[in-house]
Amino acid sequence: MQTINIHEAKTNLSRLIEKAVNGEPFIIAKAGKPLVQVSRLDSLAAPPVKRLGFLTGQIMVPDDFDRMGSEEIERLFGGRQ
Repeated sequence: MQTINIHEAKTNLSRLIEKAVNGEPFIIAKAGKPLVQVSRLDSLAAPPVKRLGFLTGQIMVPDDFDRMGSEEIERLFGGRQ
């Protein structure tokens, strides 16, 4: 990806925008430090996929999930000896 300094970007903005529209994104830098990337709007990454419920229907939680191992826990921590 091409890196262009701010002065050159201001001088050739129309040409650079046309290149970005044609699929050639570029970076604008100040004193050699990259500041921004210019690219087509439709080339932006898709929004992140929501992961809430991503295993729906793929796993089963037992009905006694909240009581699983309770006898062992009681035995280990002094409930019954």
